[in-house]
Amino acid sequence: MNLRDCLLAALVATLWGINFVVIDWGMDGIPPLLFAAIRFTVVLLPAIFFVRKPDAPWRFIIGVGVFMSLGQFGFLYVALHLGMPPGLAALVLQAQVIFTMVIASGVLREIPAPAQLIGAVIGSVGLAIVAVGREGSVPLVALMLSLLAALSWAVGNVVSRASGISGGLSLTVWSALVVPLPLFALSLLIDGPVQIGAALAGFSWEAAVSTIYTAGLCTLFGYAIFNRLLSKYPSAAVVPWILLAPVAGIAAAWALLGEVPNTAEWIGGLLLLAGLLVAQRAGRRRRTAQSASANRPAFDRSDASRSALPRAGGGTAGQR
Repeated sequence: MNLRDCLLAALVATLWGINFVVIDWGMDGIPPLLFAAIRFTVVLLPAIFFVRKPDAPWRFIIGVGVFMSLGQFGFLYVALHLGMPPGLAALVLQAQVIFTMVIASGVLREIPAPAQLIGAVIGSVGLAIVAVGREGSVPLVALMLSLLAALSWAVGNVVSRASGISGGLSLTVWSALVVPLPLFALSLLIDGPVQIGAALAGFSWEAAVSTIYTAGLCTLFGYAIFNRLLSKYPSAAVVPWILLAPVAGIAAAWALLGEVPNTAEWIGGLLLLAGLLVAQRAGRRRRTAQSASANRPAFDRSDASRSALPRAGGGTAGQR
């Protein structure tokens, strides 16, 4: 990835890290699936009337919507509602890095370089250290839902990469078509019309700000860039950047909620950054080798045959 795309990936990871704190802050008193449905309604409308449909089969557009949006955020919002701490949720979701590499290697035959795998493992160790070092118990159901969110995100990454769609914004907007109605229907089934009506009637300014941030910055802006990067680079070059999200999430919780990082969080955060640097250094080496190979002059049989011909003025009388 070039410097510009690296900076964009780091910016997206930062926005997504803060996202967990913002979701938890704005969801007070609102059923989680309803809150997610409102988010993707804002993503969809009115943008779909101004953004052209991606030039790709519907199966890819629907696949990205189902896995990257509906599955990931449906599971995540319920996990946060059930007591998953936002900082820890930001960490657990980074299991998508390993999930994406494994799925992409099997489905797309994108085999990561050994150093990229090492970087991902180092980052995962950092995640584990932070998770173990955090105080307080986490409901098992919330933890499992967060892992399912990570798996769904990983599948969505691979579908996005396989689609070959270069327009990240168009894919983000049109894939949102399949998200709001299922979430609304599930919320109506689980929470009931009375609770949904009360939540909509008491929709607070905190919930509105949270929705604007998550729909505008994190989805329309963030996923537009992320999907474009996936169309340009192998999955193993893009997804490790999202290891920065937990660092941003912990920093946001520190700045906004007064949650001071403990020793394990500092150590784990440094390992996350180290894993990212290792993975990206491996990616640069691989691209340099591929570029050198592509620029090396190919052996031309006609050159060899010409060199074997006698030079002008030489040879036998018959050859003259």
